[in-house]
Amino acid sequence: MSDSQLIAGTLSEPVVKSVPAPSSGLRHALKQRHMTMIALGGVIGAGLFVGSGVVIKAAGPAAVVSFVITGLLVVLVMRMLGEMAVALPAVGSFYEYARLAWSDRPRLGELAGFLTGWMYWYFWVIVVALEAVAGAGLIRVWLPTVPAWFISLALLISLTLTNLFSVRSYGEFEFWFASIKVAAIVAFLLLGGVYVLGLWPGFVHGVANLTAHGGFAPNGILPILTGAVAATGFYFGAEIVTIAAAEAAEPAKAVAQATNSVIGRVLVFYVGSILLVVCLVPWNSTGITTPYVSALNAMGIPAAAQIMNAVVLTAVLSALNSGLYASSRMLFALTRRGDAPEGLAKLSRNGVPSRAILLGTLFGYGAVVMSYVSPDTVFAFLVNSYGTVAIFVYVLIAFSQLRLRARLEREDPARLGIRMWAYPYLTYLAIAGMLGIVLAMAFIPDQRTPLIFGVVSLGILLLGFTARARFGRPPDIAALAMEPHRYEEL
Repeated sequence: MSDSQLIAGTLSEPVVKSVPAPSSGLRHALKQRHMTMIALGGVIGAGLFVGSGVVIKAAGPAAVVSFVITGLLVVLVMRMLGEMAVALPAVGSFYEYARLAWSDRPRLGELAGFLTGWMYWYFWVIVVALEAVAGAGLIRVWLPTVPAWFISLALLISLTLTNLFSVRSYGEFEFWFASIKVAAIVAFLLLGGVYVLGLWPGFVHGVANLTAHGGFAPNGILPILTGAVAATGFYFGAEIVTIAAAEAAEPAKAVAQATNSVIGRVLVFYVGSILLVVCLVPWNSTGITTPYVSALNAMGIPAAAQIMNAVVLTAVLSALNSGLYASSRMLFALTRRGDAPEGLAKLSRNGVPSRAILLGTLFGYGAVVMSYVSPDTVFAFLVNSYGTVAIFVYVLIAFSQLRLRARLEREDPARLGIRMWAYPYLTYLAIAGMLGIVLAMAFIPDQRTPLIFGVVSLGILLLGFTARARFGRPPDIAALAMEPHRYEEL
């Protein structure tokens, strides 16, 4: 049986048709409001609130252009994912799409799927560790006497329990985390816009900071491009919605609405808020290291530092929560194809892959320990490699869409409820842009180490695939095909 038959859930048709992916046993408990906020919340991370200052300091006000460049690439990737997820709602999302896209060359399809799935898992388990460490630092602002390692441990345990309880628990937590982040950004856009436009009582500010300190691009064009490279990791996370679709009551509808909501708002949230920051805060001031705190201070907002600390902590907890969810679901999908140990596929009575969740948590514990025991070697490797791995995943997604769209156009165009714009030209443009980012990293001193470590990580996964091909047990295709096609409610 071919991969396309398996995903279609039918033994008789050679192409992808008619029904969603075979039931995996996962509970379909996520509602549309969960899906929309998962998509929006995935885009708004701690990187926006804190890391954006690094890009602004390097590129000046022209950092806005850096975020436009990267944001457009992410919008294109999300549109590709939306197209594939509506046509082929599947457990594992783009992991399955990578395999299916190359199903005419099974060996290459297995390799593409293996790399996509494990690189995505690797990205999120590192995020779990990083956010646990970052969260501890934020909480210590209020609890300075509590050891950082203890806070990291408490955060990991509490959100692990949330994910183990049920998928609805994850959905509810992420809904509220994301709601706080979205509300904070919307409030910042409204208040900052009023202030910059001179409508703030007693203040006339304007946009003088865009050109007052050496011009719009004071350091030239190169920092704008390097800033686009650095900003890539800030956007990563919106694609979680296509992973979560397998546990939504109406996968195709949920993904269509959620991805459409991201496409319009991602540029508004990121580009709009960065534009306001560089209007409110001189790019070369010391305050740009904490851009949003400084912007609130410029507007005279009381307790700005405390407010932003709370917002950033929410973003950190959201990323930690999402990391546990995304890594466990991807690992669950890997088990179904023989790319991970079969025992990790076991579901709890609540319909969640408990062993997959716990493995990601254990990896997180180990990485947190390394952040204190070996910050300059093991932990540094993890931190410097995961961002490049994320770009590799996006490149594989784009290649998958390029091939799957051609097959769907030939075999079943009715499934294309969402279509990638200007196919195939914008897909080619996105691939060129992402490969250009990887190439640019080789010429940017600060990005060479992440590139090297990312390539090393890729090499390790290639060795893993070789071992899997030699010693692994192939998945039981017939058993998977016989799974019932039904949605389960809690």
